[in-house]
Amino acid sequence: MLVKIYTDGAARGNPDGPGGYGTILSYTDNTGTEHIREFSQGFVRTTNNRMELMAAIVGLEALIKPCEVELYSDSKYVVDAFNQNWIVSWLRNDWKNSAKKPVKNKELWQRLLKAMEPHKVTYIWVKGHDGHAQNERCDKLATSAADGENLIHDEVFEKER
Repeated sequence: MLVKIYTDGAARGNPDGPGGYGTILSYTDNTGTEHIREFSQGFVRTTNNRMELMAAIVGLEALIKPCEVELYSDSKYVVDAFNQNWIVSWLRNDWKNSAKKPVKNKELWQRLLKAMEPHKVTYIWVKGHDGHAQNERCDKLATSAADGENLIHDEVFEKER
């Protein structure tokens, strides 16, 4: 089963303002009917990169059985971590980056890796704000969530600040 996941994250006043993520899951069944689910959530204080990661995590965690996944993101941070094999180096170097410093957002990267486990995931970069319909929709979901009323706390981020 092929599922397409579109993601985006946003933060106002990055790196220490409200933020949100937007995620769209799309699956076309064997009759040609497309099924779409949307997810979004806003946070009181966070960063854009954390929201980009959360968008991918939420999409993958929503899947209830192993799938082939095409995950579309305008975040080079997320896409390059896999397509440029950064994640392999981070794991090999005990979560240290090429500068020998701790990888930021380690707990989210670990959660993302766990969410990926049952799936075959391909990361695809799309240019943001370039008319890609699903990316534009995810951006709207993310920014609306960041600007919304029901913001929750990004506890790890706030604890580290």
